[in-house]
Amino acid sequence: MPLKDLLIALVVIVAWGVNFVVIKVGLDGLPPMLLGALRFLLVAFPAILLVKRPKLPWRWLIAYGATISLGQFAFLFQAMYSGMPPGLASLILQSQAFFTLGFAALFLGERLRLASVLGLLIAASGLALIGSEDGGHVPLLALVLTLCGGAMWGMGNIITRRFGSVDLVALVIWGGLIPPLPFLALSWWLEGPERIGHALANISWSSVLALVYLAFVATMLGYSLWSKLLSRHPAGKVAPFSLLVPVIGLSSSALLLGERLTAIQGWGALLVMAGLLVNVFGARIGQRLRAVTA
Repeated sequence: MPLKDLLIALVVIVAWGVNFVVIKVGLDGLPPMLLGALRFLLVAFPAILLVKRPKLPWRWLIAYGATISLGQFAFLFQAMYSGMPPGLASLILQSQAFFTLGFAALFLGERLRLASVLGLLIAASGLALIGSEDGGHVPLLALVLTLCGGAMWGMGNIITRRFGSVDLVALVIWGGLIPPLPFLALSWWLEGPERIGHALANISWSSVLALVYLAFVATMLGYSLWSKLLSRHPAGKVAPFSLLVPVIGLSSSALLLGERLTAIQGWGALLVMAGLLVNVFGARIGQRLRAVTA
């Protein structure tokens, strides 16, 4: 991959990794469901006036928006509001890789590879360590909600596979039309009209800047550059870069918010990363080993 494209990949990974710190900043001033509604309003408008709708039936566009956009971020925002640290959130959300494999086996009949099963077991042991720590450093509810966000992302990946070749940026923008009204309904139900009114009347510059970052940097810029990479290189060369997102997430959270992992959380995080690495690279390593010993 040329140096220019490596730098583009680095920009995307940093934008997506720091995204979790920015979510935490946004949640300091806005309740989670309202934050989600405002984020996707900014993603969709006025961009839909400038970008053509992807050539997809509305039912698939709604399915995409309901899973990857609404479902994933409703669970993630609520999880972080409930006590999930940003750095760990960036790591645990990568459970989407294993949910994707499970859903593909369940709904598409794909066979699970040995490396994927092994990676899942390793990552699951890491999640069990993180969730079992005494003292409530990570509330169980927050952990479960983050895993639910990963599951919705995984389901969205399965839905996306049915699209074939599609403009990723247009998909994200037009998919952004789906979440605002459900998010507002959830905000009205869970957070109440008084809290919504108070949050909007007293919105801070930090919350405004967080919304701008979430909508235009993490979403618009991130997916635009990522789609450019996918158009130039095979997905197998581009996708592994996403493994760096939790590295940036953990590092930026430690640097900017002072997040520190306990010893148990650290071991758990290492096991989750090891599981992800085995899932992505295990089959290739196995093939090379068999070729050498043959």
